Amino acid sequence: MITTKSLCKTVETNDGKLELLKNINLEIEAGQSVAIIGPSGAGKSTLLGLIAGLDMPTSGKIYLDQYCITDMDEEERAKVRSELVGFVFQTFQLLPGLSALENVALPLELRGDGSAIADAKMYLDRVGLAERYDHYPRQLSGGEQQRVALARAFACKPTILFADEPTGNLDAKTGEKISDLLFKLNSEEGATLVLVTHETRLADRCQRQLVIDAGEIVSDA
Repeated sequence: MITTKSLCKTVETNDGKLELLKNINLEIEAGQSVAIIGPSGAGKSTLLGLIAGLDMPTSGKIYLDQYCITDMDEEERAKVRSELVGFVFQTFQLLPGLSALENVALPLELRGDGSAIADAKMYLDRVGLAERYDHYPRQLSGGEQQRVALARAFACKPTILFADEPTGNLDAKTGEKISDLLFKLNSEEGATLVLVTHETRLADRCQRQLVIDAGEIVSDA
């Protein structure tokens, strides 16, 4: 489902080249739940962004399903993302000028889904926001905004769901509820789940934990 081969990412700084990732070889099977953990600055979010097709490596190959996304241009990668990938971000990434319903329906409408509104309502119902269709992000709590983000991600019926610190901006109680919902939807939908987190309790719920330090995988269990 997800494969990387000799994946490296290097950036230029004022002090010269900085290696963010070094020779990452990785395979993630369909349906697995995987936590990417490690200290701050270790390269976790960099790896997530690369395998999600949001950034390109300096060298190496990335395969999502049967697609080698490192051999594609941005338009081709965007098409693969729209077909396979869902995202949940720490900062929610909701459009402030759209209601909860419109935020969930928009990506469905953009890909020509004729049942976009009905599907958006169904997923908002599933995350407990049936009474919040017409509310704007500023009218929602952090936990409610993250539930809208989850509904939006799952409404697209992704084969792979990427989550970057999905509970990082939430208090412990709300974060636990969001975690429960994330794994419940993941189980029901059968999507592969790959998440970055600093939270041990969230990582422990995953079937597999990848530990990254200084740009390298130091443990895979």
